[in-house]
Amino acid sequence: MDAQGRGRADDIDPADQWVLNPRTGEYELRLSPSAPQPTVPGPRRSAPRRPAAPGADDPDGAAGAPADAPRGRRGAPAPERDVPPQRRRRGAPEEPPPGRRGRRPVKKKSKARKVMLWSGGTMAFVVLGTASAAYFYLEHLNGNIQSVSDDGASTGGFQKDKAINILLIGTDKRTGAGNESYGDSGSVGHADTTILLHVSKDRSNATALSIPRDLIVDVPDCPTTQEDGSTEVIPGTTGVRFNTSLGQDGRTPSCTVRTVTELTGVQPDNFMVADFNAVKTLTTAVGGVEVCLAKDIDDPDSHLKLSAGTHTIQGEQALAFVRTRHSVGFGGDLSRIEIQQQFLSALMRKLKSNDTLTSPSKMLKLAEAGTEALTVDSQLDSIGKLKDLGLELGKLNVKNLTFTTIPVVDNPEETVKSTVVLNDSKAPEIFEMIKNDISFTEVKQQKKEEKAAVAARLKGTKADASEVRVRVLNGGAAGGAAQQELNWLQTEAGVTKSENGGNAGTELSKTQLEYDPDQADQARRLADLLGLSGSAMKPGESVTNAQGLPTMTLTLGKDFKGAGVKLNASSNTSVDVDKTTADEVKCAK
Repeated sequence: MDAQGRGRADDIDPADQWVLNPRTGEYELRLSPSAPQPTVPGPRRSAPRRPAAPGADDPDGAAGAPADAPRGRRGAPAPERDVPPQRRRRGAPEEPPPGRRGRRPVKKKSKARKVMLWSGGTMAFVVLGTASAAYFYLEHLNGNIQSVSDDGASTGGFQKDKAINILLIGTDKRTGAGNESYGDSGSVGHADTTILLHVSKDRSNATALSIPRDLIVDVPDCPTTQEDGSTEVIPGTTGVRFNTSLGQDGRTPSCTVRTVTELTGVQPDNFMVADFNAVKTLTTAVGGVEVCLAKDIDDPDSHLKLSAGTHTIQGEQALAFVRTRHSVGFGGDLSRIEIQQQFLSALMRKLKSNDTLTSPSKMLKLAEAGTEALTVDSQLDSIGKLKDLGLELGKLNVKNLTFTTIPVVDNPEETVKSTVVLNDSKAPEIFEMIKNDISFTEVKQQKKEEKAAVAARLKGTKADASEVRVRVLNGGAAGGAAQQELNWLQTEAGVTKSENGGNAGTELSKTQLEYDPDQADQARRLADLLGLSGSAMKPGESVTNAQGLPTMTLTLGKDFKGAGVKLNASSNTSVDVDKTTADEVKCAK
């Protein structure tokens, strides 16, 4: 008989439910008197029982019932209590006397509940201990952070509901073990690598704008906080290399911030300064980054020696990679900027990968390396503030992070070219896009869509030349150009339904054909005859010719090259600068 499965009560030991029946001399299972007892067969006997006399007191049943009849039926007369009562567990409450059982006794907490409470208390202690450890670790990270004053040069710090502009500065100062062979000997720490990182207000895209170190700029006067707390104004200089905005004459990062603001019109919210060790420690923390080379590189200056193909680099090798320049591109600083952008793209992909984000050890190493290797402005002087910035930057998808460089040209005042100056035809547009929070990736996509739409204008059926109706205007071409073109159209091209409309009201730099969408087949024929590009075709409205029929308008612009000479079908596009996105894998050449 399994006592545990039949009749266990909360406060009664199952062993105590087997009691001795003095009339039979055998042990029987007895439940609480307040609960109905189940049918329990009697134990086997070695000899037959003698039947009880009719009417005799039988605690097991009614008079005349068989000896092995079921015991304890509901409704049987209660016998005299000559059976010892059930023993209680030690500490269990006494049962109320018969007739006073109107309320159940209060149950004690079960074992399971005790275990849960104990476990919960233990877990609370563990969580408390972990939180304490985390607190001390955060304090440790706070102790790693070095900060310097922004001297009022920044906006006062990034804001979560606005676009973010962070100035990233890499110095060439030879601090740290193993860095003696890098940078300029005795350098005070110039702005060797500088990137203005713009993150859009909605965090959907970002632009990393590299600033060449050899760009000629004007460095403004720079109020600088000294170690004793006083302020010294370092005089500005004109027509000097950008990299001298830091370190030279005691200039601090706030001077570089002021120089960038004057150069681009974009005022940074914060700045971060990294030395050579930052590259080594960060790449080691993530287990290396994957880079690609289109050719073998053996650069004795940077000590980089790698074969063509894909490599995973970290530590010293990673630093050598971002420092090399003589073995890539044209061998100058602009070539090195390209390889640095490729490296940063690879690092961003690694930082955002599951391999990094799901590895607690890598994340801890990153926190340690990042806080030790970076010097930040006084608005980012705690791990909490850096965390908030990191959360904002973490919303960005790397495919929408565009790397580009300020457009420059060789310095025209130099015979031996060693510095560059702004490209005045392209650079202002880049600065305006960043100031107005315009995405390079969206512009790129928009240009792609526009190009497809423009190309579609040239696709489709073409009307016969004899069916083309057009009037010709002079909108910037040489005098008499409209009549010359008209003569060619009528006598050479077969466009007989054409007329001279005289001079246009405005001048155009490019020739343009305006037509009603219903005249698209005529427009495609004329574009084919004149060599017009899709961008020169302007769906719009038609005019009425001398016969009262709808007619297209061809306006000759300054690009008109003569009657019957096809125009160059190419057209300049806006934002014509080299750029890549962080999700692209490119090989250094």
